[in-house]
Amino acid sequence: MEFAKLSRERYSLRKFSDAPLEREKLDLILEAGHNAPTAKNYQPQRIFVANTPEALAKADKCTECHFHPPVILMIGYDASISAKHTIGHFDFGMMDATIAITQMMLQATDLGVGNICIGLFDPEKIAEEFPETRGTTMISMLFLGYPDEGAKPAYLHDDRIPIGDMVKYL
Repeated sequence: MEFAKLSRERYSLRKFSDAPLEREKLDLILEAGHNAPTAKNYQPQRIFVANTPEALAKADKCTECHFHPPVILMIGYDASISAKHTIGHFDFGMMDATIAITQMMLQATDLGVGNICIGLFDPEKIAEEFPETRGTTMISMLFLGYPDEGAKPAYLHDDRIPIGDMVKYL
């Protein structure tokens, strides 16, 4: 898909079908997160995949958003290896993981896979339900799957402020 069209048409899917997500497509989406650029190429992003009924039920307990996708990615970063800014004490792990999420969302959209990035979750509950995530600073859950019949963008999807209010040439 042409990138301008891809970025314009991607929307947060809140109504998933029961159709399973093919492993080949999931692998391509994960590869997009794997290939994401990171500060100093430290690659601190960590991606945990919930795609079994048991794992999805546990993940569902960790968020207020219940859209029942066939796959949930829980994304964070390992702060013990992420790059740190020498001035201002900024940890680039959050940025690195966010870039990986963005690349995965766009890859999913390009493959016809709907997605929504969720910030409403309890990181302590994730660590409790998924001990494998301990030591990871969790920043998001990415729900993946196919749109259910009647799914459409939220009514505010196309509501954008004027670009001049966002972009300033200096």
